[in-house]
Amino acid sequence: MKITNKYLVETIVFFSYVLFAMAWVGGTASMQSIMLSLDVHSLASASFISGAVTLAKIVGTFIAAWIAIKLGIKYAFFVSSLLITIGLLTPYAPNYELLLLSRFLMGLGGAFMVVYFNPIVLQFFKAEERSTINGINAVAFNIGTAVILWQMGSINDLTGGWQNSLTLFSVISLIVALLWLLVKFEEPDTSTQDINDLPEIYSYREGLKDRFNWIYGLAYSGILAFYICLFTFYPKAGIVQSKWVIGFGIIGTIFGIIYAKKIPLRLPVIRWSGFVVIISTAVFSFSDLYWLQTFAAMVLGFFIFLPVTALVSIPHELPKMTSARITIVFSMFYSISYIISTLILWLFGSLVDMNQGDYTMSFILITALSSTLFIGSYFLPESGLQNKEKEGS
Repeated sequence: MKITNKYLVETIVFFSYVLFAMAWVGGTASMQSIMLSLDVHSLASASFISGAVTLAKIVGTFIAAWIAIKLGIKYAFFVSSLLITIGLLTPYAPNYELLLLSRFLMGLGGAFMVVYFNPIVLQFFKAEERSTINGINAVAFNIGTAVILWQMGSINDLTGGWQNSLTLFSVISLIVALLWLLVKFEEPDTSTQDINDLPEIYSYREGLKDRFNWIYGLAYSGILAFYICLFTFYPKAGIVQSKWVIGFGIIGTIFGIIYAKKIPLRLPVIRWSGFVVIISTAVFSFSDLYWLQTFAAMVLGFFIFLPVTALVSIPHELPKMTSARITIVFSMFYSISYIISTLILWLFGSLVDMNQGDYTMSFILITALSSTLFIGSYFLPESGLQNKEKEGS
């Protein structure tokens, strides 16, 4: 039996990442219980887990394309799925070192997977369908996160405890991974490419020399940095409305999918959403009014994710795009943005320490850096022009 229906393929891909988010965020939410079970009380040890996870994301997104070149997209995606199921060790790790390894490998799997979305979409879906599918994939992590933020207690009650819940997530992930092996995935045949097309081999060397890849990663980096700070530092600063960002992020992504389907141009929604993000970040960070911070969190969630469908569609719509090139593009996109956001995260915390626990300078920093999407929109190509021309012809 082979799975050939593209919508069933997309269902497997989508739920693979939803389950990753549930296992990942569920493990984070249960970290206090996990550390107590291991009799580890050091905050440094807990923060080292976060650091290892960040390293996994940077390393994983950068080498994802190399893995795909060696194994092909189908088996590279399967490897990423298997790494995610290693989260099964998290609730039962007998020592801190194995806990650290399980979280690192699980993060590595998630980093691989998010890169492989794009060649899979390129393979199975027509150009006019890709923006919708890209948007659906973009909301997968938020849906998994939202389930945990709002329902982890209920899930624990149903399963009998956090250990059983994390085990369930990993077991279902394994079943979905095995289903992926049934997918009939044919690597693109480049033997019939026009001689004027991009060469079949698009290596990291070409990727590093490609100006678009750097602009693309830099444009997203400030938004990603804010998003990480939102869950890492904002609660410590007494700002606890993070779940509203997640919830309205899902709504924003849905509207972004609809918008991208109806409006072919990509840059306007990226630019003006980026502008609203700057304003709402400032309000969210500096307002003392709880209701205003909550409203700003809702606006932030909506407008951070409204342009995501348009943003991730740009590489798919560039001329001479191939599976090899798009894998490199997104490999660099995520690794560049994660490297920069990690540096920003360190600087954010350092500024808090330097100012004796005062977050003012750190909030100024993150508000200024949230402008990268708005600024980047003036340097990114308008890939939607070809869509507009097709509609007018």
